[in-house]
Amino acid sequence: MGSGQTVAVFGAYGHTGRFVVAELRERGFLPVLSGRDADKLKALAYETELDARPASVDDPASLDRAMADAAAVINCAGPFATTATPVIEAALRAGIPYVDVAAEIEANADTFTHFTDRARSAGVVIVPAMAFYGGLGDLLVTAAMGDWTAADEAHIAYGLSSWHPTAGTRTAGAVSRQRRRGGRVVYTNGRLEHRHDSPPTLEWPFPDPMGPRAVIGEFTMADVVTIPSHLSIPEVRTYMTVEAARDVAAPDTPTPAAVDARGRSAQTFLVDVVVRSGGTERRAAARGQDIYAVTAPLVVEAVDRILTGRTRTVGAASAGKIFDAPDFIRALSPHISLELRP
Repeated sequence: MGSGQTVAVFGAYGHTGRFVVAELRERGFLPVLSGRDADKLKALAYETELDARPASVDDPASLDRAMADAAAVINCAGPFATTATPVIEAALRAGIPYVDVAAEIEANADTFTHFTDRARSAGVVIVPAMAFYGGLGDLLVTAAMGDWTAADEAHIAYGLSSWHPTAGTRTAGAVSRQRRRGGRVVYTNGRLEHRHDSPPTLEWPFPDPMGPRAVIGEFTMADVVTIPSHLSIPEVRTYMTVEAARDVAAPDTPTPAAVDARGRSAQTFLVDVVVRSGGTERRAAARGQDIYAVTAPLVVEAVDRILTGRTRTVGAASAGKIFDAPDFIRALSPHISLELRP
């Protein structure tokens, strides 16, 4: 448990940030609220009776004040193309671990490119994309690999019952599309490639009770950055159920609506993973409720493991590289059910 350790949460008043603050408190940590909007921060501080420290990414001193005496920092504020680098720089100055929930492919790639060597030299842990997208897929693929050191291909199929995007999701998506000039990204032949054609529609054989569903092929998520960062797999492909893809693309889809006491939406998910090597196939699957809410136990479990020394390396590393993947996912059994099918 957190033993009262202080963890700074940048973007604490956002949709995912609020879940993270609640999870930190439940796990025994003391969250320090931070972010750019002083009014929203003040309102959350009044609601939670927690310390609030306004900070801006263009004011390094304010970030330093936000992280003063903190054991770690969690960045929940997108777009991460804007926030990741300044908050990581502040974490390096403070000498504390940095974890974020970025689903932005380009921002995650930038983190590995610019901070892997610096963080390793400083002995600081940096884990980008420690969220539903990027983190969970990486953990599942790593768990499915088992004793394999390489594979020919990895497939991650997202079976979402619906996808009501937050304002942050829409903003981050717009930034990513702008950076890739309206195209899409795929990971093939051991590298990221940009394409401007329409992605294919396929059928994916999800396990029961979901069963076969139409999916958008090459609906690329952060997994194409996290997985190749440490696993030798030249083809990494991600898929999204057609209904969820339509939801997130439609401009009038409403934001998530809470249906339970934890504030979760009714959305359910099934993430189905297949890795292949030669003629052999291994699979893993995870089920749960609300992709935004489940990000909180993922990122807080990561912070807890980092602060208690249950890691395999230092520097910038993805979830699958730095943690024991099967053990990590099983530790989240109240939130995620895991199935390994070798």
